[in-house]
Amino acid sequence: MQRTKIALAALATAALSACAHGAAAPAPVSCPAPDSAITEVAQVMRDMYTALTKDDLDGWHAAITKDFFSFDVGKRFDGDALFDVIKTNHAKGTVYVWTVNDPRIDVACDMALITYVNTGSVTPSAGATRNVSWLESATMKHDGQRWRISFFHSTSVPEPVRPQ
Repeated sequence: MQRTKIALAALATAALSACAHGAAAPAPVSCPAPDSAITEVAQVMRDMYTALTKDDLDGWHAAITKDFFSFDVGKRFDGDALFDVIKTNHAKGTVYVWTVNDPRIDVACDMALITYVNTGSVTPSAGATRNVSWLESATMKHDGQRWRISFFHSTSVPEPVRPQ
């Protein structure tokens, strides 16, 4: 009888322990529908550019992860640093135009990679508009509610050399 009580107590303790540990474990990630994911991922890039264009910090935060970083103009930018550079340039009168063209998107459950050519322009406050193209890519994570950019990379396409 005593052994049965000890065995039942040990079993109950193990079961309670498993329940307690199980409750603390994160819920499994569900994968967004692939067809909608492709459309949503491209839209997040466009939303990022809209936020940058309007100096909209809330819109910027809606598009990025908390651990976001980027490589742009030969530098690493963490968190809001890229947003701050653009906002500072806006304050000096610089106008940017960005357009996401022909995105290629690969989705694997809650992770996505987008690559595309960004065509646009940069107009400094006291200068002529310069048409620019960038080769860009980003990785995104789905946080259970929406896609967010975790990493962004941009490389300017050199202007073609004109024959002399």
